[in-house]
Amino acid sequence: MEQFARIGERWYNEFKNMKRWTIVFKALSNVNRLKIIRLLSKGGALNVGGIAEELNISPKATSKHLIILHNLDVLESVGKEGHVLYSLNTKMPRDFRRVLGNFN
Repeated sequence: MEQFARIGERWYNEFKNMKRWTIVFKALSNVNRLKIIRLLSKGGALNVGGIAEELNISPKATSKHLIILHNLDVLESVGKEGHVLYSLNTKMPRDFRRVLGNFN
């Protein structure tokens, strides 16, 4: 029985890993999100308006993209002078950094 429990645990862990990667790749399949990553990888932090202006998309669309990237821990945010500034998360998981490194 113990062997079956280990096999089940392994499959469960692999499924969780596949599900996680599915979410990551779905999030990265949007060209504007990749542009946001590229823009912020140049260093510094920008607010929604600054990112929207750089990418020539609406602030509303930019906010939606930022929320998705933030929820994946790709971005970090800091409130400053009434604005939220976004930058790449320097503590994001190593596997994310490895994948994102291909888009810079």
